[in-house]
Order: sequence, then structure tokens, then C-alpha cells
Amino acid sequence: MQLIAGGDVALAYHDAGAGEPVLFVHGASIADAFRPLFSETALADYRLIAYHRRGYGGSDPAPASMTLEEHAADCRAVLSHVGVQRAHVVGHSFGSLVALQLALDTPQLVGTLTLLEAGLLVGDSADLYRRGLDESVARYREVAARVAVDEFFRLRWPTYRERLDRVVPGAFEQAVRDAATCFEVDLSSGLAAELGEAQVRRVAQPTLVVLGEKSAALHPRFEETYRLLLEWLPKRKGCVVPGASHFLQLEQPRAAADALAAFFRRHPL
Repeated sequence: MQLIAGGDVALAYHDAGAGEPVLFVHGASIADAFRPLFSETALADYRLIAYHRRGYGGSDPAPASMTLEEHAADCRAVLSHVGVQRAHVVGHSFGSLVALQLALDTPQLVGTLTLLEAGLLVGDSADLYRRGLDESVARYREVAARVAVDEFFRLRWPTYRERLDRVVPGAFEQAVRDAATCFEVDLSSGLAAELGEAQVRRVAQPTLVVLGEKSAALHPRFEETYRLLLEWLPKRKGCVVPGASHFLQLEQPRAAADALAAFFRRHPL
């Protein structure tokens, strides 16, 4: 990882490869959630850029609260620092909210948008999802960070213990160190986000909406959000990744990379 420093915030980032640039925005809890994709041959012809959001990994701590607009500003800072004027932007979970906000705030920067199980509070499942996030924050405040992170992961990837640290060594311990940002900053930002149908319908970029095949059995919000995004987005394509749940890029990196590369080829910058 390299470091953007000298401005208001220092952000650790990865920048490798050549070709059309792809910016990855990780979700809550796992700073290096996109690392398995960096070695996939399907993406070998692309310039892959990822960064640790504030409060994660090698980046500066996050403030007590952050708006999605502030997160999107960090995305712009990363792209500006590496000299990219237009990119494919891929967001996972909470990172999808950031990617959506970036597409709305600075549409000229975003050539295509990919949303991996976006953490939107929409549809009939929104109240249940909101209560679940509130409960996760309360559990973090009640129990050790290690316990809260384990419970958070198991709700989204029931078998994570079998694979997570094999595909990204040290990921669980890093998530424990970053737990305050996940539970106190990101989840609060997600709960306060005002991204819904009206905003999503304004997204003009070609958008790939991705669902893990196993996620529907975990919570109704996964499938409902997927369906609503396909209904609302003007230029959209759906994709279901076989054998994966919420952390699909960690669970099935080859299938995820293949889907991304096919979409990028269909919509070159």
C-alpha cells in the first residue's frame, strides 16, 4: 500500500496494473475485501485501484461521524492523486453507498458503476434491516470487539471462519482493530443515508447490480434491494454470483472478476 498524505487526510491505497482504471470502495469491516480480485486473470488488463477508507487499515482515523458526501470526496481525492479522470467504480455493501454518492456528485468521474449487495435501506425489508444495524451497534457497545465482529460476519457469511484468513491473511484481526469505525461511524452513516428511489433513478451510468446466490436465505433485504435497484436504475444489468453470500468477492473471486471484466468490456471508458 502507498499513502496519500499532505492534505486533510492520509489514505492508504493500492494502484497496480495498466489499462482502464477500476476504483474499488470497500464496505464496513474488511479493509482489504477486494484483494483477492487483484490476482484474477480476468482483470489483468485493467489498472486496479483500491484504498482504505478513513478508520481502516493504514489510513487516518475517521471522525466521529462522516456523511456519504465526505466519503465520496475521499474517493475523488484518491482518483485525483493517481491522475485518473474517469474510472469504473465498484462498491461493496456500505462502499456501494459511497460509490452511488460519487456517481451522483461527480458523474463525469464515474464511467460505470458496480454495486455488490448495496447497503440501502429500501423496500419492505428496510425497517428490519435498520433494526438489525441498530442491534449490531448495541452489541458492539456491550461485548468485546472480537465478539461483535464475529457475529457481524456470521450474519453475512455464515462459514467465514473456514476461508476468510486464507484468502486475506490477517483480515479478521484487522477487522477487530477497525471495529470502532465499522460500528460507530459506518453503520451510523448508513442509517442516516438518504439514498432511495429518487436518487437511484438519477444515476445515468451503466450499472452492474450483483447479488450473492446464498444471500437471499440470510436476510430479505439482499434480494429485495437487488430487485429494486434493477427496477429503478435506468441503465442496469443484474448478476447473481453462484455459491456466494454477502462477501461474494472473497467467497468466489474468480466468478466476481469474470462478471466485472465482462461488464467493463461491454461498457469501455
